[in-house]
Amino acid sequence: MTTTADRLDLPARRCRNARLIAALTQLIGACADAAGAVFQSIAPAQPGEEAVEVNLLPCLQVSLSAALLLDAARAEDDARWLAAVTRERAAAKRTFAARCAVAAAVDAMEPGDPLGGHGQAAAMELASAGEDVAACWRHDPEQAVALVQELVASGEFIQDEILNDAVDSAMLLGLLALQEVRTATDPSAAAELCLNAVSHIALAVTLASADLD
Repeated sequence: MTTTADRLDLPARRCRNARLIAALTQLIGACADAAGAVFQSIAPAQPGEEAVEVNLLPCLQVSLSAALLLDAARAEDDARWLAAVTRERAAAKRTFAARCAVAAAVDAMEPGDPLGGHGQAAAMELASAGEDVAACWRHDPEQAVALVQELVASGEFIQDEILNDAVDSAMLLGLLALQEVRTATDPSAAAELCLNAVSHIALAVTLASADLD
């Protein structure tokens, strides 16, 4: 578990994730601009007019570039904060081992590959915790904070890894929405998917910036 003293030695999350936050913010603007390009083309059309020339290229561009943009930003953050990365990885090993131990205790009587089975269960438990926190944060941030604190108290998680996984969960939903742009049935649907992605990306910004101490 990360203590308060340990946290004081770490950068604030908005600093630790500065490149990612900047990229997410850039992506929000790109999504809005792409949707705007579609609707601005449609707006002047006369009622009943079908042959409307629409600029769908920005929607496709943001759909194709989003994941690469976020991956590059995260890599830049990691390169900038090498000491923090080292501590995060060490802490993640401890909490992963704790979750494996719990999985082993629950599953002690069942045969199989303990390392593979329990390791998978431990990884899935973290992903589930991140998803739960992200979903809760949408409608009740205070309840989400309480959930994070409850999970940390178990000794199987640390605060930052839960929040980081919540960021990943929100980003994934945004990226999935943008992926659907490429198969949208019409330009309006593509624009709406870009705008739908914005809510998920904005949540990721909030979670990437959140310091609970």
